[in-house]
Order: sequence, then structure tokens, then C-alpha cells
Amino acid sequence: MNSVWSIRLVRALFFFLFVFTGMIIALGFDLHGGLGALIGALAMGLLWLLDMLFARVTLRDFSHATFGLAIGLFCAWLVTRIGIFQLSYFQASDHGEAMRNVVEILIFASLSFFGVTFALRSDRDQFAFLIPYVRFQRDGAEGEPLLLDTNIIIDGRIPEVLATGFLSGALVVPRFVLDELQRLTESGDSQKVLRGKRGLEMMEKMRSMMNVRLAIHEDPPTEDNRQISVDARLVTLARQLNARLLTNDEGLAKVARLREITVLSFNDLTIALQAQINPGDELALNLTKLGKDKHQAVGYLNDGTMIVVNQAAALVGQTVSVIITSALPTSGGRLIFAELKR
Repeated sequence: MNSVWSIRLVRALFFFLFVFTGMIIALGFDLHGGLGALIGALAMGLLWLLDMLFARVTLRDFSHATFGLAIGLFCAWLVTRIGIFQLSYFQASDHGEAMRNVVEILIFASLSFFGVTFALRSDRDQFAFLIPYVRFQRDGAEGEPLLLDTNIIIDGRIPEVLATGFLSGALVVPRFVLDELQRLTESGDSQKVLRGKRGLEMMEKMRSMMNVRLAIHEDPPTEDNRQISVDARLVTLARQLNARLLTNDEGLAKVARLREITVLSFNDLTIALQAQINPGDELALNLTKLGKDKHQAVGYLNDGTMIVVNQAAALVGQTVSVIITSALPTSGGRLIFAELKR
């Protein structure tokens, strides 16, 4: 069942349940059933409003918050057991018991709040320090996280690829990559400024996508890592997070593969998705211009592959049926020759 309709069905069922329960309770207190139904509807409306406010909260966030709450309550319990309420200030005061209760509530509330907020800001690798050898199975099922470099963000194709569902796992952008984008926008070079702004726009677009988990990895700058290049820090971070590296930088990809890091590249994906054309294949081709020789005409496939058709100069501007005769590898790609289908 579609998740949207499932949620609507659950809301409708609980709405009728609250209205019916309100009527039963009102009748039990000798009140009008309509008043109980109204109170039940208002209570469900409040829950509905809270559900809409928490629409972007996932089960993962809830589990993190619950774990953080447990840690906060445990720390508060430890604080209240160290004898702070045995001080003479609490013992001699006429309102010592009331003050003790207020202070105890404040301690539990404060540490619970900080426990929840700290847990929500943490990722699974930080949880691994508290629970060694434990990995969250959901992350493993969805794939390892994807670490993004500067070039792939500026490339601009990530949101469209994410919308197709081909990429799985959380997206991780290191803080030093964001800093590099910011430096580009503040440089005096107009081309670099445009690249930097495009990268920041892509970050905003990815963060606004509902089904995309985008995290910023905070890596405090130190004297050691300031002297290391961004590429080297990316490779090191990918190994630390056990993440895949998404990049179009061939040099960075080669270094990462040498260090046994999984590398994903849109360039490699584009090459893999190119149509496999072999001699003898027939296809319809739109001839767009004249070829190098007088009798030749040139057409292009959807992926940009150029096909030279012999004896077709008079048919430029038309869509014709051709038969592939040969293909030659060149520095700019494959050069394919074809003949008109008779």
C-alpha cells in the first residue's frame, strides 16, 4: 500500500476512535455525547498537528533521541546520588524538601534535553564508540554512505540522479569541502565564483529533497590537516567512515582505488550506458551537417556519438535509415561509419 494513503487511513481510524471514546467517556459522566465527541476530535486534531510538525522525523531520529534520553536520565540519576541534597543548605531550610524537588526536576530535564540534542547530532560511527562492535543493520541494508567531493557537487547532476533512486545510502559532505566552496565564491575569478555559487545551490537543493539524507561531517581544523590537500583528506575520511567516494576527478579516483576505497563516477556511468553499436546494426539517424568528404553527411546519437554516413550529402536535414559498417576508436571517442539502407 502507498505510504501516503496508509498514513491517511491510520489518521482516519484514530479520528473515529477518539470521537467514539470521547462520547463514551462523556456519557459515563452524565454529559452530552456531542461534547465528548468534540473533545475527542480536538484531541485528535492536536495529535494530527504534532504529526505534521514531525513529518520529517524518521524512525532513525526517534531511536537516536530515545538513546540520548536514556543517557541523559542516567547521568541525571548519577548527579542526584552524589549527596548534593545532603548539604546543610537544603537540610536547614524550611522549604528544603520543595527546593530539593525543584532542583532534581531541573537536573533531570536539563540533562535529558542535552542527551537528546547530542544524540540527534551524532552519526552511527560516533555511536560505535559507546557501543563497540555494534552496527545498525538499516545502514548496512541501504548501502555504505556516499562521500562527496567538490567537483561532483559543482557538477550539478546529483539531484537528478538521486531522484531516480539509483544512489543508496546517506550523503556525507565534509566541512572542508563546504569551506572550499565558500572560498570559491569569495575569490576574484568570475569563473570560480560561478562554480562556487553553483555548488552551494546544489547543496541547498539536495537538502530540500524529502527522501535524501544529507549530513555535514564536522572535522575540526588542526595544524596537521591544514597542510594536507583536500583530496588526501577526502581519501583518509572515506577510509575512516567506511564510505564510498563519489567523484569525477580521475586523479582522486585512482588514488582512492589504490587505497581500496569504492569509487563511483558519473563519467564511468555515462560510458557504461552508451549504446553498443556493432557493424550490421540498423537505426534511424537524423543527418545534421555535411561530412569531411563531399559525399558524406554526419548525424549524432542521443549520447553524442557521431556517425558518418557515406553517399548521404544530399539528405542533410532528413531522418534516414542507415546500416553500421565499421567503428574506429579515436582520442575523442568512437568514430562510426554507416551506409544508407537501400
